[in-house]
Amino acid sequence: MDALAILASIVAAMAIGAMSPGPSFVLVSRIALSSSRTHGLASALGMGVGGLIFASLAVLGLTALLMQFEWLYLAFKVMGGLYLVYMAYRICRGASAPLDTGKSVHGAKEMTVQRAFFVGLITQLSNPKTSIFYASIFAAVLPADPVKWLLFAIPASLFLVEAGWYSIVALTFSGFRMRALYGRLKKWLDYTAGTVMGLLGTKLIIEAFNRKI
Repeated sequence: MDALAILASIVAAMAIGAMSPGPSFVLVSRIALSSSRTHGLASALGMGVGGLIFASLAVLGLTALLMQFEWLYLAFKVMGGLYLVYMAYRICRGASAPLDTGKSVHGAKEMTVQRAFFVGLITQLSNPKTSIFYASIFAAVLPADPVKWLLFAIPASLFLVEAGWYSIVALTFSGFRMRALYGRLKKWLDYTAGTVMGLLGTKLIIEAFNRKI
């Protein structure tokens, strides 16, 4: 398999993974709905940077450290789960607050574009399983001695996949009709989003402790 075919197969696998429902989708869609299109795109960019970081770690082989030192992997997993549970709590706490453009998705602090970016970045980095997933795909597809340009092209391509997909999500959910619908159903949609986020965070924590046991 030549280098271009390898890159294409990796990008296809990662695109499928990115489009799978998860906390990132919930977070970006809610920021786009409750703040603005610009905020949604900023959070999508944060998701892309998070994907770039994980892909770079996997290419450099640093992901092997997480597997070699299992306690470190489990610690990252628990911290990521606790972060998602915290996000869920803040979302549910602000569910009854009226929609106010420019306010935080948590309903507490002003949501700046920079904050939207970092919320997206931290949410992406909250699950170390993403890095392990990347590494497993790379191990299955990459040859033992890949051409050098491929090692640079893979992280850049995965940044485009993650940022591109979540930009589509942000653009879709920031439309007038979607925002109008969200304004009418905000309370129940927020409770639903918070519940989903909380369950995903709890799942991470449970998986970590089960693995430890």
